[in-house]
Amino acid sequence: MTKEENEARLAKLKAIVRALPEKPGSYQYYDAEGTIIYVGKAKNLKSRVSSYFHTEVDRFKTKVLVSKIWDISYTVVNTEEDALLLENALIKKYNPRYNVLLKDGKTYPSICITKEELPRIFTTRTINKKWGTYYGPYSHIASMYAVLDLIKKLYRPRTCRFPISKEGIEQKKYQVCLEYHIKNCGAPCVGKQSREDYHKNIEQAREILKGNTRQVLRDMKDEMMLLAEELRFEEAEEVKRRYLLIEKFVATSEVVSHTINNVDVLTITNDDKLAFVNYIHVSNGQINQSFTFEYKKKLDETDEELLQLAIAEMRERFQSHAKEIILPQEIDLNMEGVTITVPQRGDKKTLLELSLMNGKQYKFDRLKQAEKLNPEQKQVRLMKELQDLLHLPKLPYHIECFDNSNISGTDAVAACVVFKKMKPSKQDYRKYNIKTVVGPDDYASMKEVVLRRYNRLVQEQQPLPDLIVADGGKGQMEVIRQAVQDELHLDIPIAGLAKNDRHRTNELLYGFPPRTIGMKDTSELFRVLTQLQDEVHRFAITFHRDKRSKHALHSELDDIKGIGPKTRDELLKGLKSVKKIREAELSVLEALVGPAKAKIIFEHFRS
Repeated sequence: MTKEENEARLAKLKAIVRALPEKPGSYQYYDAEGTIIYVGKAKNLKSRVSSYFHTEVDRFKTKVLVSKIWDISYTVVNTEEDALLLENALIKKYNPRYNVLLKDGKTYPSICITKEELPRIFTTRTINKKWGTYYGPYSHIASMYAVLDLIKKLYRPRTCRFPISKEGIEQKKYQVCLEYHIKNCGAPCVGKQSREDYHKNIEQAREILKGNTRQVLRDMKDEMMLLAEELRFEEAEEVKRRYLLIEKFVATSEVVSHTINNVDVLTITNDDKLAFVNYIHVSNGQINQSFTFEYKKKLDETDEELLQLAIAEMRERFQSHAKEIILPQEIDLNMEGVTITVPQRGDKKTLLELSLMNGKQYKFDRLKQAEKLNPEQKQVRLMKELQDLLHLPKLPYHIECFDNSNISGTDAVAACVVFKKMKPSKQDYRKYNIKTVVGPDDYASMKEVVLRRYNRLVQEQQPLPDLIVADGGKGQMEVIRQAVQDELHLDIPIAGLAKNDRHRTNELLYGFPPRTIGMKDTSELFRVLTQLQDEVHRFAITFHRDKRSKHALHSELDDIKGIGPKTRDELLKGLKSVKKIREAELSVLEALVGPAKAKIIFEHFRS
């Protein structure tokens, strides 16, 4: 597209914008092929659409969207709520490229009550509203089966799939099945349970699925008292059994005050590219619906925009007519007859926290699921987390950690452990014998090793680490800084892992002067850093132990030129000690190792 064509395109669009009405409605953007690429809503169409064409628009993705627009259409409605519902319907119909994408929960099951003569109640993942009424979807499967099990115990709805008709029942076409004999069904198909009684049970099951258990309990109590007054004690006992079952179910499912009735709760949990909106419906103090919507963001949508979309989706999908919506923040949305509440304390605040906890758990579960399918995703996430925590210039793909080991300065050694992509890279591990330091001086030993390590990497033009971790506190960090920055003039970030009085790692240090970086000691990132620290300890101590073992096994025989380990072992096996070897006659030595080697050993000790 030439500059002249682009100017003509913008002039046409601005002319359309100037003619837009100042009323609520939905607007649609089209590309050069006439395809809808974005759908939006506004309480003032002219003001909202014109904001896209201001020169000070700073969001990159919005600029990309504007560069693709070739035409604009709009629909005027009466209220802001209607605009929201229209936007939601158009997004689902056209699935525009630049709109937020709702990842539908079609894989979650729902409970269906069919529209048959004798309705059935069962779970399904296929929604076809001409066959019945659907309640759900249920993201927590155990909750769904708990409700379904309660309904089966209470009302014993039929489970057979026969197309039973009223005429068939009157003509006695059907026979009782095993379900009747094991008391799982009242056999309404043969008239053993009246049609009116069966439908009464189904209506009560509907109320339970809607969450209206307290109304069902009140009706049952009235029925029970009436039957008792009429001396119909057996029937009253059956109603009491059902009453107690529902009461027990309500006691385990009620989480807030029963004074909270017909309320919707929504919270949002954000990710870089995804947003998770949890929806909870509360009726008579009981949660009867909980679901998390997953949105894929396209234009860096704000929390307010996503909550508005979620409210429209929720009210349509769950046929919600709640008069109060509880949210974590104020949003610019006026809905007739609906109150938006942002609670600060009390039972409603508890509900909000419960919803947020569900959203975070859903996000965590999805993340774990994705990481199982793609293990590298977890490593990248941890590197990104560490980068954000320390404000590093790039992802810490290559991390190195140092540790010293000695006993009162003897057999002093050091070790360097390398982690790449948050995992040990054992082929890059290095061991160092301390050469220039006399006595137990950990700081001087650390400085020597760091200088030797990075001098060599620079000379060999090997890649330098993205982060150095000191196994110690501020003192070790300062020594590494002097070696790396002051003497070698290298710009490598340096962190430290400090221990508490019980010798347990309890904090991450970074910066100069070092400051404590807030991090939970239960987090995955903290576990990886402590793994790095444990690994460098293990590697250094193993090297030090091996070196001491060699010294302990060293004998004077090892210093005799021409005598190897095999000959040494033969002599020690035969004579048991170096002292006896020294004092042995030549003939004794010859019998053990032969005349040539015996002569070398005999002359060595005699000289």
